[in-house]
Amino acid sequence: MDPFPWRLVTVDIDGTLTREHGWHRIAERFGRVPEYERSNRRFFAHEIGEDAHLADLLELAAGQPVAEVLEVVAATPVLDGIREGVADLRHRGAAVALLTHNPEYVVAWYRERFGFDDGEGTRGQDVVAGRLTPPHGIRADKVGGLDRLLGRHDASALATVHVGDGWSDAEVFARVGGGIALNSKLPEVDRAADRVLRTTDFRRVVAAIGELGPRP
Repeated sequence: MDPFPWRLVTVDIDGTLTREHGWHRIAERFGRVPEYERSNRRFFAHEIGEDAHLADLLELAAGQPVAEVLEVVAATPVLDGIREGVADLRHRGAAVALLTHNPEYVVAWYRERFGFDDGEGTRGQDVVAGRLTPPHGIRADKVGGLDRLLGRHDASALATVHVGDGWSDAEVFARVGGGIALNSKLPEVDRAADRVLRTTDFRRVVAAIGELGPRP
């Protein structure tokens, strides 16, 4: 068997590990679905950019107890086999990290629940006295997060594979050795990927990663 070619595997959360968008669930919990839908419409029509859209999403949880928001995160349907898949990748010698626009408290929850080694999320929403502050200085920066992960794990971009479903994930695909578009609804994201998957089981993603070799 050839040596496993990947030193680092990075994975998006919403729409990738989840079967529906987690922030839609959060909007439902706090009676803010119209704001969620309005921001989504504007974003996908290219009326607002990623930073503004992300700030809109984080605002949905502003003022709420972080414990209640994480209850919603825990109830959001996810793919089967995430913990097992992460463990398999680690057994093969890869570090497995989250690379997401979700805030740091969501990243921390996913790391603990599923055994990810590391994670990079969005800074700019704090927890004060158990409640979430309004978002401030929000910047959607997966490329910067990727650079930080590469540095911490002493990994080259060529030996890194990313799994995601959005426009920002397509940007990451272009900067690493391999990209897998998972359950994406955006044709341009599928075109940017080396492999396109439709599945509800993360273990199939792990199998695809093992079959994928770095680009020349």
